[in-house]
Amino acid sequence: MIDKTEKIWMDGKIVNWDDANVHILTHTLHYGLGVFEGIRCYHTDKGPAVFRLQDHIERLFNSAHIFQMEIPFSQEELENAVLETVRVNKLDACYIRPLVYIGEGAMGLHPKGNPVRVSIAVWPWGSYLGEEGIEKGIKVKTSSFLRNHVNSNMARGKVCGYYVTSQMAKREALSMGYDEALLLDADGFVSEGAGENIFTVKKGVLKTTPLTSILEGITRESIMTIAEDEGITVREDRFTRDELYISDEAFFTGTAAEITPIRQLDGRNIGAGTRGVITAKLQKIFFDSVYGRVEKYDNWNTYL
Repeated sequence: MIDKTEKIWMDGKIVNWDDANVHILTHTLHYGLGVFEGIRCYHTDKGPAVFRLQDHIERLFNSAHIFQMEIPFSQEELENAVLETVRVNKLDACYIRPLVYIGEGAMGLHPKGNPVRVSIAVWPWGSYLGEEGIEKGIKVKTSSFLRNHVNSNMARGKVCGYYVTSQMAKREALSMGYDEALLLDADGFVSEGAGENIFTVKKGVLKTTPLTSILEGITRESIMTIAEDEGITVREDRFTRDELYISDEAFFTGTAAEITPIRQLDGRNIGAGTRGVITAKLQKIFFDSVYGRVEKYDNWNTYL
């Protein structure tokens, strides 16, 4: 259960949490076409800071553009709305969920002139895969469900309906005693987690899935930047699950998951079955960055 806060931003107005309602015939509720973002605000020595706010809101607009949803606000207006929503709820740290959805009106598959609506909710949220997972790593199961093919669903959009597959994969993994699911693409190569990008390390080389069938993760891009700045070779290339089995290290990245090591996949230890040296190094720099302790990456933070 999430911790209820006081206010939610809806279509340009701050409303009470309990009054943030939509009509039962909201088009997105029935057909799944809506786009959203997950953003984090961290408590730093310089006050609350939203991590990579501009990049997240830009991706929100890109998602909407792909699916021909015209957001009735500018990027700057939504960036300011995010900051306003955090401020009005008096939070030092929180998770932020902007949602763009199609409102009530026409109820066929084509929404015609239905209004495009926007909401922003914030709430306190710790590590998605657990604090212990951040330190010791998690157990992952290759899912029987595949990542959507690029010709059936467009991978660059962060779309509400896409996450039905992720939910099924997550449920399956949890029911079998694992912490998270790994999805393969339609060709049988590693794609991503149920809600995360994935990295593997072998002989000091960092590898991640190319942008063919995955969401272009903002945390993913941050880790690639940090790794390259640290002199670590980074490659974007397809790889198989058995390559993961024999890798030295592996980890998930994402706004919710942050940097979570994978200690086991399909009952096989990854490396020593603990958080690896490179993973730990990237974790430290990443968390130092979001907490405002790394000057070279401080432009990633928007301070309230």
